[in-house]
Amino acid sequence: MKPVRLTARGEATRARIVRAAVDVMTVKGVAATTLDDVRAASSTSKSQLYRHYADKEALVQDVIEHQAEDLLTAQEEQLRRLDSVSGLERWRDAIIQRNTLQNRAYGCQLGSLACELSDQNERARSALAGHFETWRGLIADGLRRMRDAGKLRGDADPERLAIGLMGALEGGYLLAQTEGDIKSMRIALDMAIDYIRTLEV
Repeated sequence: MKPVRLTARGEATRARIVRAAVDVMTVKGVAATTLDDVRAASSTSKSQLYRHYADKEALVQDVIEHQAEDLLTAQEEQLRRLDSVSGLERWRDAIIQRNTLQNRAYGCQLGSLACELSDQNERARSALAGHFETWRGLIADGLRRMRDAGKLRGDADPERLAIGLMGALEGGYLLAQTEGDIKSMRIALDMAIDYIRTLEV
């Protein structure tokens, strides 16, 4: 089927539905959220909702894309200039500050979706894996710039280091969310960055 071209009004309605779905799923979780919940939260009629989304799975895919775009746009802005350990520390501080300002909602936008969907929805898992790969690639590119500029040892592996940083970050998100405190996230990221510091020339 060819995609339906939406009018400006249709695009606005679709965006409103997705934003409402993000809000409801963030509070209730994906599994517990129904299309009726989203219809009520978005102030749309049933016919409007089903014109844009024939089923919940299609809506979930757009929620994933919305959350990925929001997160990765901010991350790209921070990481495209990464070229030093001091830059990594500024990146860490920005993540911690952003989470501190979210009214104790410490979970990762993508990580929370991955925890709930990866074992249940292969299409969602694949989409989320692609977005995490993009995020990890942004970190690896910065570490590669550091190595190529002679700031890290020649045997430093940007890809492996990026995986380690992502592991510390996502583990930090989980601990912060369960403890209701950002301290564990800072410790996890500090330890990962301290290891990278040992590779400085």
